[in-house]
Amino acid sequence: MTFDFMQRSVVRKAVIPAAGYGTRFLPIAKAVPKEMLPLVDKPVIQHVVEEAVSSGITDILIVISRSKRAIEEHFHPAFDLEAELEAKGRKEELESLRSLQGMARIHFVWQAKMGGLGDAVMHARDHVGDEPFAVLLGDTVVTTKGAPVTRQLADVVEKHGGSAVALQEVPADKVGRYGILGGDEIAPGLIRAAKFIEKPKLEEAPSRLAVSARYVLSPGIFECLERTPPGKGGELQLTDAMALLMRSEVLHGLRFDGQRHDIGNKLDFIKANVHFGLQREDIGGALREWIGKLMREV
Repeated sequence: MTFDFMQRSVVRKAVIPAAGYGTRFLPIAKAVPKEMLPLVDKPVIQHVVEEAVSSGITDILIVISRSKRAIEEHFHPAFDLEAELEAKGRKEELESLRSLQGMARIHFVWQAKMGGLGDAVMHARDHVGDEPFAVLLGDTVVTTKGAPVTRQLADVVEKHGGSAVALQEVPADKVGRYGILGGDEIAPGLIRAAKFIEKPKLEEAPSRLAVSARYVLSPGIFECLERTPPGKGGELQLTDAMALLMRSEVLHGLRFDGQRHDIGNKLDFIKANVHFGLQREDIGGALREWIGKLMREV
């Protein structure tokens, strides 16, 4: 099946891959999924789901594995706990729990064997059908001053068709860590892709614009994933399939004004907690004061 790259429809479904082992967070990741690690008092995966919902997504599929049941439990109703909170008059905590169930229709599918991001997306084929859909990495929170980046990507696809990815410029020494896109700027911040390479050497990279954990994809990606051989690490790379998709459909890259918080490594996890803690009305002032005191003592 092929899809006209000018096909346009509303983006209402999202896929959140969250099945990876999280080995960089061992030993805690043995029992606690990295997506369930807290940013202050809210797990990373909830931030990701809230971004999807704020972007107009109404139907979310989360791809999990055997060790990730805590994610499913987090979004499942806890009637006994709700009853106890209600009996004690703890309305704020009660509302925070009930809001989880009302955000969107949330479904789960199991990825039995880790086969790369492309393999995780393939698990969503039946759920997505023939609609464009968003992909939000479950261990990465993206903050923007304006509309959520997923909403911005959906706007691009709904207006221009095809697929779109979020982009941020990275230093030269980090180019080899990301999928890198190159092409022509057709509007401020909007690039029509001509080349897309997964983790290239610096001399092979078409730019320093890296894919930043958010995608809105045409359903044509599934046929391309079927035709894509395993890539680096023996895994099915989504970027390789997108490069194939570009032969028949348009791909856009959108440079967005915001910040990516990659919770996949310890240092960025600590930085993200500081960032989100400073935004909080209840603890931000005290945290800022403590950081200032700590820096004077170091």
